[in-house]
Amino acid sequence: MHELVARFGPPLVGGALLGVASSIVLVMHGRVAGIAGIFGGLFLPGHDARPFRLWFVAGLMVAGAGLAFLSPSFFSLERVPGLGVVCVAGLAVGYGTRLGAGCTSGHGICGLSRLSVRSLVATLTFMATGMLTVLAVRLLGGAR
Repeated sequence: MHELVARFGPPLVGGALLGVASSIVLVMHGRVAGIAGIFGGLFLPGHDARPFRLWFVAGLMVAGAGLAFLSPSFFSLERVPGLGVVCVAGLAVGYGTRLGAGCTSGHGICGLSRLSVRSLVATLTFMATGMLTVLAVRLLGGAR
């Protein structure tokens, strides 16, 4: 039983926290908690709710820093790819979120909970693309 809790406890707690946080953002601010849209809106001129966006992004960074402090093993650096790979991956993700009009948090968490067909298609596309990317990297001799 302890093995099950150790293996599945953190993801279940994390998922529950994401659901609760997304619900709070929707109820209190009337906004979908899509990280790409919230972050991207910080850089668009004249975009609304800049203080909300700043606090949201700051909260993500503080939570990450807190987790790194409490459990550094979650942030192992032994298999970090090179800077070039990280830059290309970041640009690809950024392009994909613009092309898909949202990210996995916006579509996968918020959109699916609202039974959005568009979000279902987007989430299935994200998942399939991720699986194909992992397969391609492994077939080309990349990380395992």
